[in-house]
Amino acid sequence: MFKFLKEVVAGSGSGLKDFPYTVGEPYASAWGSWTHHRGTSKDDGSPVSIFSLSGSNPQDRHLVAGRNGVKRLRTVRHPNILSFLHSTEAEVPDGPAMKHTIYIVTEPVMPLSEKVKELNLGGTQRDEYFAWGLHQISKAVSFLNNDCKLVHGNVCLASVVVTQTLDWKLHAFDVLSEFDASNEASGSPMLQFEWLVGTQYKPMELTKSDWASIRKSPPWAIDSWGLGCLIYELFSGAKLARTEDLRNTASIPKSLLPDYQRLLNSTPSRRLNPSKLIDNSEFFQNKLVETIQFMEVLNLKDSVEKDSFFRKLPNIAEQLPREIVLKKLLPVLASSLEFGSAAAPALTVLLKMGSWLSVDQFSIKVLPTIVKLFASNDRAIRACLLQHIDQFGESLSAQTVDEQVFPNVATGFSDTTVSIRELTLKSMLVLAPKLSQRTISGSLLKYLSKLQVDEDPGIRTNTTILLGNIASHMNDGTRKRVLINAFTVRALRDTFPPARAAGIMALSVTSSYYEMTEIATRILPNIVVLTFDPDSDVRTKAFQATDQFLQIARQHHEKLTTGDTMVAESTGVQLNTGNSGLLGWAMSSITQKGKASDHGSISTANASNSQVSATSAATPGTQASTAGYAPSTSSSLDKAAPASARSSVDGWGELEDDNIHEENGSDKEGWDDVDPFDDKASPSLLSNIQAAQKRPVVQPKQAVASAKSHQLKAPKSEDDPLWGPIAAAPPKSASKSADIKPSTSHNDEDDLWGSIAAPAPKTSGKPLKAPAANSDDLWGAIAAPPPSTKARPLASSGRGRGTKPAQPKLGAQRIGRTSSTGM
Repeated sequence: MFKFLKEVVAGSGSGLKDFPYTVGEPYASAWGSWTHHRGTSKDDGSPVSIFSLSGSNPQDRHLVAGRNGVKRLRTVRHPNILSFLHSTEAEVPDGPAMKHTIYIVTEPVMPLSEKVKELNLGGTQRDEYFAWGLHQISKAVSFLNNDCKLVHGNVCLASVVVTQTLDWKLHAFDVLSEFDASNEASGSPMLQFEWLVGTQYKPMELTKSDWASIRKSPPWAIDSWGLGCLIYELFSGAKLARTEDLRNTASIPKSLLPDYQRLLNSTPSRRLNPSKLIDNSEFFQNKLVETIQFMEVLNLKDSVEKDSFFRKLPNIAEQLPREIVLKKLLPVLASSLEFGSAAAPALTVLLKMGSWLSVDQFSIKVLPTIVKLFASNDRAIRACLLQHIDQFGESLSAQTVDEQVFPNVATGFSDTTVSIRELTLKSMLVLAPKLSQRTISGSLLKYLSKLQVDEDPGIRTNTTILLGNIASHMNDGTRKRVLINAFTVRALRDTFPPARAAGIMALSVTSSYYEMTEIATRILPNIVVLTFDPDSDVRTKAFQATDQFLQIARQHHEKLTTGDTMVAESTGVQLNTGNSGLLGWAMSSITQKGKASDHGSISTANASNSQVSATSAATPGTQASTAGYAPSTSSSLDKAAPASARSSVDGWGELEDDNIHEENGSDKEGWDDVDPFDDKASPSLLSNIQAAQKRPVVQPKQAVASAKSHQLKAPKSEDDPLWGPIAAAPPKSASKSADIKPSTSHNDEDDLWGSIAAPAPKTSGKPLKAPAANSDDLWGAIAAPPPSTKARPLASSGRGRGTKPAQPKLGAQRIGRTSSTGM
């Protein structure tokens, strides 16, 4: 019979071809003569419940009562009454005869008796759940009796069903009728279909068909009795067999017993109104009922009440039945957050409840709400989402992240609040692997370029760390354009010690992406400079990184020596023990308020905790400069950097490989205008000396000797600052040339050679004072002074008393210099 009915509803029979639902398996129990089926919608596959009632002819009294139930269910709407979706009546063949069937389609529900067995609750949890269910049914009955002046007539366990969110709903409206109090003397039945009600559920006046007494009674008299029957069946766990069993109160909770007895009062007028039961019963005052009631009227509560409630909710949720929390509280909480009635602390509770779900259920019940919350203008909710992104980030699909989540998250990169910028930056560690290359290159890197020059040192540091972690998700062209410039030009020159340490570590963990030429000319020179950094942690990491890259260079040399050129192109090596897990502390919070010039100690897992002021000394006697993002140490590398590399802070640099370009030339990532250190190759020392040798030798006009001077001082030439500081030292003997040693650098940033000015050699005699500069004599500054003799030099004339001073010779003459017209 069931198979035939299923075929009919599916559209194979006459009269139901257009029925938009598919009938599934029936439940074991249902009210009266109805059959309760599982069903699905043919349109979207959503679940529904289908109730069917069949009769031999259209005038069958069960079908007549059924039509009354359909009409009542269609017109009566209440949150605690079963929701009506669709109904139809069809005449289908049943063998040689025709069979009439009524179908009612409702929201998906299951019989209460079966749901109670499925939950299998006990003790306090069972009583709390029963209290919530009885509270809902009492509200439905009170609505019918007090507001609509209707009498249900058959409230019992079979007339209650449970939704997917574990809400109880009242149905079985076949007996429902208006309360006719205006015709008290009439003996006609007020309930036309009262014969459908079992004798055990009828109060005494209904059993006797005393309609006059019923009409004199309050509208809730019959249904209050039915509520008493429902309470008995719930707590006894058995179907009511006879009316006398209602006297057995052993299973009724003590807090509910007085109300139970008033519901079953033998005098109809003294029975308890369901509305009074809701308001006054002690049984309904428990954590579950109070929690759900508060959440249902959340939009009416003020912010103080909401904050207090959501602070307590996590502990309350731990004590409630897990299935009730997941199926009832979680959907209500998600809805409250989605429509703005819940505050940010509710999101923490939602994620905690969501962690109890399976992965599939989490994606269905929680993720859609979270994705919508990313578009919220509430800064507290945005911050909470970013703080807990590791709890749900892996569940987000790549398409959802790229199209819906990232555009909203990216607004946090330019937020005025430091904490929001930092949280947004940290969230990229989870979201970046799910972004497309177009989004990474066209959007994300632009934001990171700006954050690497952020006023907050912690954000600058974390930006460098993030770049090191997401480097594997960039394409080759982007890596070549971005990484080295971001790590060397910016990170290694930052005034904040942990930022420099992060730059060193980032270079180490991304070593496999660099070619040997880049390592030798751009990476190693910048790292070696930091081996005498003021910060000990930076120095330690600089030495570790130097060893690592030297090992790469050594392996490259060995492979070239053996002729394995193809393998030699690979530069990456396994990190040593000292550098293992260099970016494991990646997203630790090191945010420090203030500017780079006055920041304090920052707490990181591996970074220095001491406050370090940036010092970039030009000479030992000058004070440090804190401007820009230059390294905090004095280095010839900084002095040799091109002006464009020093002054540009807007980007990471241009690609050295001319074959790598973006599709849109104007759409850069932000590092393209930062020149690397070695973009403009500086001339070697030897080539400059050889060029200098071609200049004509000019005899110095005078030499002033000082008895207390211990070293030569080279005057600064105003016309030629590039060569002014380079003064040749006097020869140690007549046969040996002067040794050229580096001297301290001077303050002129454009003087690439100021750091290699030759100091005066140590001699037994007292050195002469350097001759005065001549603005027209470019070579006067580097002329060698006369060798020291036993004769006493004059203080002002520059000539000896008895002997003629020897002709000075330049140490450069030993190279075979020839006279020419200059460079």
